[in-house]
Amino acid sequence: MQVNEEVSEKEKLKKPSSDRVREHLANERTYLAWMRTGISLMGFGVVIVRLRILRPPLAPQSPGDGWKLGLAFSLVGLLTVMLSTQHYLVVRRDIDQDTYEPADRWIILSSLAVILLGIGVVYYVFTIPLESLNTVIVE
Repeated sequence: MQVNEEVSEKEKLKKPSSDRVREHLANERTYLAWMRTGISLMGFGVVIVRLRILRPPLAPQSPGDGWKLGLAFSLVGLLTVMLSTQHYLVVRRDIDQDTYEPADRWIILSSLAVILLGIGVVYYVFTIPLESLNTVIVE
């Protein structure tokens, strides 16, 4: 009996059902969405730093602390890329083993990261001296 059960399980693994294929494709779409999010966060970090640096050459102002917020965005973006890759591989394995259970920690972790970055943006925007906004030039 066990030999027949093993053979049938091997056949199931060799011939993916259409449901399993859909699950893998959904997992891949989710992974790609997380990758776009991570890349966007890194890009937004660069934009924050670059906007703070663009000013006339003789402006006496220092770059300020904007680079810290840009660095935070870039690091969270990089962390998003790394964690999404790890999560994709775990979910892929769980789908194959038919043991997948959604984890709430990813939702909570990503929500906290976005909330903290949002607070940083609001703080940064409302603490920039108004006179420094006149010195920004875009070339």
